[in-house]
Order: sequence, then structure tokens, then C-alpha cells
Amino acid sequence: MTVRIGLIGAGGMGRAHVDRIANELPGAQVSAVADINFDAAKAVAEPLGAKAYTTGKELIDDPNVDAVLVATFGKVHEESVIPAVQAGKYVLCEKPLATTAEGCLRIMDAEQAAGRKLVTVGFMRRFDKGYNKMKELLVGGELGYATLVHNRHRNPSVPKTYTSRMAIDDTAIHEIDTMRWLLDEEIVETRVDRPRFTSKRFEHLNDPIVVVMRTESGVLIDDEVNVNIGFGYSIECELVMETGTARLGDQEKIHVRDQFGNRNAICGSHIDRFHDAFNQEVQEWIHAVARGEHTGASSWDGYAAACVIDAAVASLEDPSGPKVEVAMIDKPGFYA
Repeated sequence: MTVRIGLIGAGGMGRAHVDRIANELPGAQVSAVADINFDAAKAVAEPLGAKAYTTGKELIDDPNVDAVLVATFGKVHEESVIPAVQAGKYVLCEKPLATTAEGCLRIMDAEQAAGRKLVTVGFMRRFDKGYNKMKELLVGGELGYATLVHNRHRNPSVPKTYTSRMAIDDTAIHEIDTMRWLLDEEIVETRVDRPRFTSKRFEHLNDPIVVVMRTESGVLIDDEVNVNIGFGYSIECELVMETGTARLGDQEKIHVRDQFGNRNAICGSHIDRFHDAFNQEVQEWIHAVARGEHTGASSWDGYAAACVIDAAVASLEDPSGPKVEVAMIDKPGFYA
């Protein structure tokens, strides 16, 4: 079966997904593209022989669309995801699932009313080989249980439209989900610390910040979000266990040694750093849709991340940076 995918959102992320589906991954084709900018939708759709639309609703109603990939801005995800679920179509939604916990709850309500798990949230780090090796080591138990996890999320720069809140709901959200998945437990408390700010930031931006979290069992997690570091895109993680540690490698391809020193290339963006993880995520989703099954992060995972974000933002917005408890509903049996 060739899965016919409808893409909602013809921006950079949407185009990257189209490229991987068309040129790298078997089992699917893009049959429709929707974007509020109809010219952008046509520019992506026409080379593929796909239909172009201006609204997600038109695309979802297209009988030639089996599944929907949502790559629009987070604040409008809900208005695409819920109609797709109500139409009984599988959805891969880029993070965040919704920008509020309430929006995630509405998506979960629609999904439970449909009676099937149809929504996958695009937390692609769950498909990264390094993180998966780390999880295998932790689950294996030979180094004991986790006590601490240190994370660093560094960007070379961000545009002026980037806000302090985005440091949490657009950047740290990746570590929030990855830590929940890695440790297999919920985050129950968070606070945001403010070190000395870099002179490289825009005046309105708190940068860097450190998001500190604690899980149900007491594992302490820190996440340095540092988005004007200059030298490149650097994702680091060290898992501390009782009798040993594990950390991500630098993802280097080769080392060069010459009169200037011993060095390796640094990733420039999330596209090159997580290219293989993105491919694996989308490929597994395609195969799951063809089988009529769910895969990857669920709507519950999107909701849980949103709840942690709400708590972290509350700490960020309070000058004293207090600890804030994460408020969540009990997990429905539907998502067990």
C-alpha cells in the first residue's frame, strides 16, 4: 500500500518532510498540500502532481488523502489535528501538539471519541540512535538507575522574533519530552534559573537560561538553553547512573588534524543534526499508517510536555524563579 499523505503547512519544515518522502523514504507519496499562502502550496504541490489547497479542511476532506502531516505554526495545530481525527485519518503533528494544555486536552477528547489512537507528535529525538543507545543502557540496569541528567541545547543564533517563552515551548520542549521518554516517568516539578545573560542576545530575550526539573522518583534534570552561542548547533546529554555515566557523542563524521589543531565539524542546525532521526520517525509512521496502527509519541505525550512547559513558563515569568509543581490530569486508560 502506498500511503497518500496530505501536508498542511508548506514552510521550511513541511518542505523538508516532502523532500524526505519524495526522495528518501519508500511507501508513501504526497498527494495534497495546503497552506494559507496558496502560491506556497502550489510551489510544493505542482512538481509532485499533488493537489494544492488554501485550507486544511479542504485537504482533510480530500478522499485521496489517507493521512495528514501537520507542519504549521504551533498555535494553529489544533484546528488541523481535530478535524483530521474526526475524519478518522492518522496524523503526524510537529511539536508542539498544541500551545496550551487545554488545547491538548481537546485533541485527546476528540481522539478518545474516535475510539483509536490516531495522533503521533513529532518528537523526533525518540528516534535518534544516540538517545536510543542511552535508553538501552539504562533499561539494561548494569549501571544502576538514573540519578541525574545534564542537557545542553545550543543554537548559533535566533531571529529577533524569538521570545523568552520560546526558549521553553519551542526549544526546551525537546528535552522535556526526551527526558520523559528516556526515564519513563513524569516530570513533577520545575524551575527556571537565570545565569548572567550573553551580550549576543536581543534586549528582550532571557539568554541563556537553565530549566531544572525533577521526576516522580527524584531524578534531577538540568537543561541549559543557550540560543546565541555562535559556534553551531550543539545538543549534549549526559545520563548519570549509580555506577557510571553515558553521554551523546558529537555526531562528528571525521576528525581533521593539522597545524591548526585536532577538530571535527559542528552541526549548523537541527536539520543536519537530526536528519536520520527525522527520517526514521516519518518512515515508522508511514509503515504504521499502512498497517492501521499507531506509533511514536502520543497525544498524552504532547499534553504532558505542555503541562511541564506551563510550569516552566510560570517560573520564568516570576523574577524569583520559584519551583513550580506540574499540574496534570490522571492519565486516561486509553493512553496506557
